Amino acid sequence: MGVKCEGAFVLIVIASMFAAGAANKEWSSVAGNWNHSHSHPNATSNRFIVGGSENWHFGFNYTKWAINTAPFFLNDTLVFKYDPPNDTTFPHSVYLLPDFWSFKNCDLRRARKIGEVSAGGGDGFEFVLKRWQPYYFACGEHGGAHCKDGLMKFAVWPLIRWFY
Repeated sequence: MGVKCEGAFVLIVIASMFAAGAANKEWSSVAGNWNHSHSHPNATSNRFIVGGSENWHFGFNYTKWAINTAPFFLNDTLVFKYDPPNDTTFPHSVYLLPDFWSFKNCDLRRARKIGEVSAGGGDGFEFVLKRWQPYYFACGEHGGAHCKDGLMKFAVWPLIRWFY
């Protein structure tokens, strides 16, 4: 795929995320409220277990999960759950990648580890979407092989929750 096609794909994904967010406004919870602040006192945030009942593991398509679960909003929480390393499981971790190209290529050189291999056990660990920006997540184990070959990567761009 050329650079133009990839750019068009990214724009289509972003536009569809905004369209999904607009279609899913919370009309009933704050009907009649014209305060458009995303820090509204009645604002709710959601908690999402990454991968749903699948949790965070090799071979599950997390990009598809993120698209099907969207929209995500500012202050929503992502919960990463995965088995701590033992004799029967491979270790997993969570990295926050700096940009789309690092995400596309599973390039972890400038990524920041946000979840150690032991962090996903039990209730897992939480990551709050605090900024209006794209977030790129990937498993960094085995030199990025879990990201490249195991589909353990996804991106979200949280929307601002508007109240009408």
